[in-house]
Amino acid sequence: MVKLIADSGSTKAEWCLVQGKKKTTFFTQGISPYFLNGAEIQQLIRTHLLPSLGKVSVDEVFFYGTGCKSPANHKLMKAALKAVFPDSDIAVDHDLMGAAKALCGNAKGVACILGTGSNSCYYNGKKIVKNSPGLGYVLGDEGSGAYLGRKVLQYYLYNTFDEDLRSRFDAQYVTSAAEILDNVYKKPLANRYLASFALFLAENRGHFMIENIIEDCLNDFFFNHIIKYRESWILPVHFVGGVAYGFRDVIKELCSNYELTLGKIMQNPMEGLVTYHS
Repeated sequence: MVKLIADSGSTKAEWCLVQGKKKTTFFTQGISPYFLNGAEIQQLIRTHLLPSLGKVSVDEVFFYGTGCKSPANHKLMKAALKAVFPDSDIAVDHDLMGAAKALCGNAKGVACILGTGSNSCYYNGKKIVKNSPGLGYVLGDEGSGAYLGRKVLQYYLYNTFDEDLRSRFDAQYVTSAAEILDNVYKKPLANRYLASFALFLAENRGHFMIENIIEDCLNDFFFNHIIKYRESWILPVHFVGGVAYGFRDVIKELCSNYELTLGKIMQNPMEGLVTYHS
């Protein structure tokens, strides 16, 4: 049984071809049904994925992607995949379900995504039962890369950084207040732009202002989301995403402070999804 598993954001998609014990990974541009129509999705897969697969016959395709919670987008994505893989069984689900399966498997738990954006849910081992409201990067996304990056820019633009951090920022980004505001308020994909500044935090660990930003932003996620699931107090709390993995030491400390049981912390869900579907 040959399986093809995909985990896709709007920027990048990771594909894993599973042939028994052999696993081969490929990357393509991200596939979001919010930004691409059915024909464009088919063209992208045929052009950038199929040549890598060669003549392998795929029996099952499991696709987990951003935007696929919407019934219309789910239908569009499934139809596009079926057109490319007509002889395969196709299953499509959203990225939070992918995270829950990767982190929890068939067990109960609280699953959290901390990447460019943030999300969380209580998963009962089969389905998502509770999901904290996702308000996006303008009103929510606490603990995400966009949230952390926004705080970095606030410290910079408000002249809160001390002279040392300000000089480090200026040397790394060579930007201006006007350019920052233009990118945030006038250009598309402001959430990704904001998230790019979270790297400044990762590269300057140890400074008290940096540590305060990281802890405060991640604590906002715990306070506004995690502790509102009553299941968080009796079940493991798991995390996946670049922010979660990069600042896993802070997450461990916050779980200890809140007296929560920390589960897995994964950089991305693919390894867990391969295990789940095996």
